[in-house]
Amino acid sequence: MAAPVSDFVRLLCETMAALGDVTARRMFGGYGLYCDGVIFAIVADETLYLKTDAETRPAYEALGLEPFRPYPGKSTAMPYHPPPDSALDDSEELLAWARPAVAVAFRTRQTPPTPRRRG
Repeated sequence: MAAPVSDFVRLLCETMAALGDVTARRMFGGYGLYCDGVIFAIVADETLYLKTDAETRPAYEALGLEPFRPYPGKSTAMPYHPPPDSALDDSEELLAWARPAVAVAFRTRQTPPTPRRRG
């Protein structure tokens, strides 16, 4: 049986359902949000972070939005940034920020190696 998700995570999944099959999985004390099986966001301490790359990161940086840092006080950052606070109050704005995150997730997804035949 899957662990229950927080009300915040449930609301995010419902709001972003227009993107595809959006699901949440518990991970490392937070949640991973997946669209059609590919992780595109994380939720840590009830904060949403969307996947970014070199193409999408400047939009977040221009607004002063800091990347997710899994270890407080350390410089280690992950390629996930929070959307502006206003996006959490406006489903269309949230989708506008989430769509590029899904595109990044599909562009950068890791595919498992193909097993070699032994012969």
